Amino acid sequence: MTSKVTYQGNLRTTCEHIKSKANFLTDAPVDNKGKGEAFSPTDIVATALASCMLTIIGIKAEQSDFSIVDAYAEVTKTMATEPRRISKLEVHLYFMQSYTQKQKKMIEHAAKTCPVHFSLHPDIEKIITFNYKDA
Repeated sequence: MTSKVTYQGNLRTTCEHIKSKANFLTDAPVDNKGKGEAFSPTDIVATALASCMLTIIGIKAEQSDFSIVDAYAEVTKTMATEPRRISKLEVHLYFMQSYTQKQKKMIEHAAKTCPVHFSLHPDIEKIITFNYKDA
């Protein structure tokens, strides 16, 4: 088992990672009858994409003996109606160090081949930008 999710009432859940016991809350968003006091489930999907990208880039960087420490992502999620779903994810990646063209190519390939990216429905528009210190 990966996680346990418990409904708390008032459109809130607690989510526990079984192995680490780490946990977090979710709330329904304000535009869908919720309080919006925590990540919504669709916020987590959007955030997971950026987290996965940075993790896979980090793995590739370590294997190639360079660092992406302090890199970060800004994520914007757009929802559609009928059916209510994620229609667009924008991930803007920022890198605080200088990289060679070969390293940049590796970074961009790693981001676009992360497992979450491959797991998202192809109808979800994905806009990914790479912002480098030396650009």
